[in-house]
Amino acid sequence: MEFKTLSLSPLNHKEFRYYIVVRFFYTMALRMVATVVAYKLFHLTKSSFAIGIVGLSEFIPVFSLALYAGHVVDRSDKRTLLLKGILSYSACVLGLLVITMPSVESGLSVSKLTLLFYAIVFCTGIIRAFAGPTSNAIIAQLVPRENLQFAASISSTSWLAASITGHASAGFLIAFLGVHATFYVILVYVLVAAFILSRIEKKPILHTDLTIRAWDSVKEGLRFVFNHKILLGAISLDLFAVLFGGAVALIPEFADRILKVGAIGFGWLNAAIDIGSIIMIITITFFPLLKKQGRTLMMVVAGFGLCIIVFGISRFYWLSFAALVIAGMLDGISVVIRGTVLQLTTPDVMRGRVSSVNSMFINSSNELGQFESGFTARLMGAVPAVVFGGSMTLLVAIVSWVKAPGLRKFEY
Repeated sequence: MEFKTLSLSPLNHKEFRYYIVVRFFYTMALRMVATVVAYKLFHLTKSSFAIGIVGLSEFIPVFSLALYAGHVVDRSDKRTLLLKGILSYSACVLGLLVITMPSVESGLSVSKLTLLFYAIVFCTGIIRAFAGPTSNAIIAQLVPRENLQFAASISSTSWLAASITGHASAGFLIAFLGVHATFYVILVYVLVAAFILSRIEKKPILHTDLTIRAWDSVKEGLRFVFNHKILLGAISLDLFAVLFGGAVALIPEFADRILKVGAIGFGWLNAAIDIGSIIMIITITFFPLLKKQGRTLMMVVAGFGLCIIVFGISRFYWLSFAALVIAGMLDGISVVIRGTVLQLTTPDVMRGRVSSVNSMFINSSNELGQFESGFTARLMGAVPAVVFGGSMTLLVAIVSWVKAPGLRKFEY
């Protein structure tokens, strides 16, 4: 019991509890938007490549602004910056509400409507470039340092629970309410997140050197990451796994043309990886990994690649669902290890910049992976594209095992 109490000790802090609620509702909204936009665009265009362009639309601003965003995060009150980001995201959801109104949608051609979706997603990418690193960096100002490891696990659990709920409920809501009405629900979630966040007090700015130029500040953050071989190795391994293993982008096509399930089946497939992840992260929250974390990281990335291959060749819905759930369980272990390394190795004054480098590597790789999947699906077809991605992920894990002995032997 003492061990479990220690694992949940960050929840003793009121502002951290507020933060978890904010993270849940905001992440749920993000996931629902991604799910609904992908569903809508596929049914408009009947093309997985169109979904890939959505990923590219979000990748460009996230990647381009990530390093500068880290500089801004470190020199800002993180609570206020995050609140501005969430409120800005609500404006994007309003935009999606407008363009999916029957009266507006009927007056637009498919190409114009598609371009409007891309434009709004581009704006959400700008917001995510700042909000993502801020959300990670603020944790250290909400709990004592000795609770950071457990806070990182609880935060990951909240994020994944929200992802599951967002993916699955989006499928249900599309089936029963339609795309347009679903955006009303999403807007409510975003506003709830903003309201709860407003109850957290403003936070002191830790990086107060106003003489340092933005580019010098950015270089300092990059230098820290590239000199910290273990952190760099963990981030790089996850980057390539996400980049090549992004089968989620092709789930609308698999659900519609291969597995032949409706919106609800699509929603559950979309949530499958997150279901597996949260099962494993909850387990690790109570029973943390005590040794050989680096070796474990490489093994679970290899297992993730194998599961993606199974998903690609499966023609049975439950086998496909099971493959994604197991992939999610393995990914959950990876998330915990990488998140813990990030929280424990980063100085407080550099959390924004280091989180931004991590965001540039990991979060933007989700969108770039979405584009990669859509592009390869157009070249090869959906099934070969997924099998290719899983095979590349497996290859990355094998190469890392041979070429990165320091990461393989790493323990915390």
